[in-house]
Amino acid sequence: MATKIMLTHESSGLTKDGFYGFSWTFLFFSGFVSFFRGEVWYGVAHILASVVTAGIWQIIFSFFYNRRYTKRMLMSGWNLTGSEAEILRASMKLKIDPRRKADSISSEAQG
Repeated sequence: MATKIMLTHESSGLTKDGFYGFSWTFLFFSGFVSFFRGEVWYGVAHILASVVTAGIWQIIFSFFYNRRYTKRMLMSGWNLTGSEAEILRASMKLKIDPRRKADSISSEAQG
């Protein structure tokens, strides 16, 4: 089951939802989830992968989609917000250091 965590963009102050955990939405709607979240390229890639693998991609990737989406958001300038307990729980599930800001996550991913 997906768990929601708030994300705040460090320069604009905008907020949006990040997620971690199993994605039932991705299981049922595949790449359309990426379209709704504004990631057109990922949506196209997921739909193609689902078609080529006859839906097996959807089943397997449902376990990873939310974590990967939230990590992409963190790499592009968003930070986890909420109570310390929420941030710590999300950080453990996302496998990131809870004290890090977006720029250090991005440089770690590139290296």
